[in-house]
Amino acid sequence: MSKGFLKTSIGKKVVMGLTGLFLISFLVVHCFINSLIFFNDGGLTFNIGADFMAHNWIIRAGELVLFAGLLIHIFQALILTLENKKARPVAYAKVDGAANSSWYSRSMGLLGTLLLIFLIIHLTHFWVKSRFTGLPGEDANGNENLYAVMQTTFQMLWVVVVYALSMISLAYHLLHGFQSAFQTLGLNHKTYTPIIKKAGIAFSIIIPFIFALMPILMYVGVIK
Repeated sequence: MSKGFLKTSIGKKVVMGLTGLFLISFLVVHCFINSLIFFNDGGLTFNIGADFMAHNWIIRAGELVLFAGLLIHIFQALILTLENKKARPVAYAKVDGAANSSWYSRSMGLLGTLLLIFLIIHLTHFWVKSRFTGLPGEDANGNENLYAVMQTTFQMLWVVVVYALSMISLAYHLLHGFQSAFQTLGLNHKTYTPIIKKAGIAFSIIIPFIFALMPILMYVGVIK
């Protein structure tokens, strides 16, 4: 893609689509690793996965790419939002937006902002501690005990509520973003588009649900 193309509205949307799909792939990996807590073995299995993610140089290098992709995604979203407002400074008085699109597709900026706030909280709770400030000792296998941090963090009701509500925001963000990414990249076909749409709906429900279930089950003591 040329620099000229990237400066166009379509080019910016393409970048949004590509970075969005990249972040979606990260959600799958992150969800899989975190789901290891469902073994309910005192975090031993989860800590194995977390230790691998923390010390594998490929994963660590991937973190830099991830953060770059996230920043680009946020930046392009902000630019597109500002450009749309500039192109239409006064809302059309007689246009019923609800008749042409879903409320969450019109609220991607708000949903994205809520997710950004959640991400800052999440990184402060876990990533900063695992990478910089250190973790509270080791588990029975000698792995760094990130699971202990989860146990402590998810005993605070306000944190559990924030995580659950944030996953609702994520679900709605994905409901629009998943299919929109494929559409923006021109991956439309009368056979495949309905499949992508159904896959997007399933993904948008299952992944956030699993993420939300983790802190809730830890808070109520089902996972110990």
